[in-house]
Amino acid sequence: MASPKKRLQGLVAATITPMTEHGEINFSVIGQYVDYLVEEQGVKNIFVNGTTGEGLSLSISERRQVAEEWVTKGRNKLDQVVIHVGALSLKESQELAKHAAEIGADGIAVIAPFFLKPWNKDVLIDFLKEVAAAAPAQPFYYYHIPALTGVEIRAEELLDGIQEKIPSFQGLKFSDTNLLDFGQCVDQNRQRQLAFLFGVDEQLLSALVMGATGAVGRPTQINHPTQTSVGKELSLPRSPFLLTGVLYSEIYQLCGQTRFWSVPDQSHHDSGIWDSNGPTPASTAESLQGVY
Repeated sequence: MASPKKRLQGLVAATITPMTEHGEINFSVIGQYVDYLVEEQGVKNIFVNGTTGEGLSLSISERRQVAEEWVTKGRNKLDQVVIHVGALSLKESQELAKHAAEIGADGIAVIAPFFLKPWNKDVLIDFLKEVAAAAPAQPFYYYHIPALTGVEIRAEELLDGIQEKIPSFQGLKFSDTNLLDFGQCVDQNRQRQLAFLFGVDEQLLSALVMGATGAVGRPTQINHPTQTSVGKELSLPRSPFLLTGVLYSEIYQLCGQTRFWSVPDQSHHDSGIWDSNGPTPASTAESLQGVY
């Protein structure tokens, strides 16, 4: 994999965590998944154990194993493997950050804690600083996704002065529909060479116009037959940007199952099926509902 000093940009695949029909992680698929991304899609950067990868639905042991498998199988094939290490527990997040560094990941990302939420910028930065300190040589990214965390601290506000407190800070994954906030992040930090990775697929074209340096999401894993100016701008052989709702069946056929349960009308998640006894596992076909 590339030197950690290389700027993370372009397309970054938010990887699914493949499961067996019994709800165990299907590690045997990950090598094929790497080859599919690299050889079929021309995508060589990945974001592991994030929202799409159901990282917060996995145990700490599972998250470590998944990270190890992606790093191992991606060696000499992928450019950058970024591991999401966010957790409600600071100690667990630090443990995952340290582990990511030990296995040779190219960067770590952290979501805001969302049970006992930080109430202002300083409290959030203090949390992020403690996690980053567990792996000080790792490029560090903040994963901004307020729709799921409920932490409404603007990303633009957070970026002000953050590198003074977190020297390893390299940018953020911005998964919010507030384009004003995103635009201010870019405009006020142009000289800092940060990565501005956009994570809302439906608004990606707008974000690129505003200065996004890359995209993290699911459509990066689908080959679009037409070479567009967007793909050329990001220096990729193919353009993978499709409308939301496209079913990337090849990936799901490869991975087989997912673990996440959700109410069907929550269109921003994979959908499970609910009955009087609660949720049941989301099969491949069912998981294709409401792709975000």
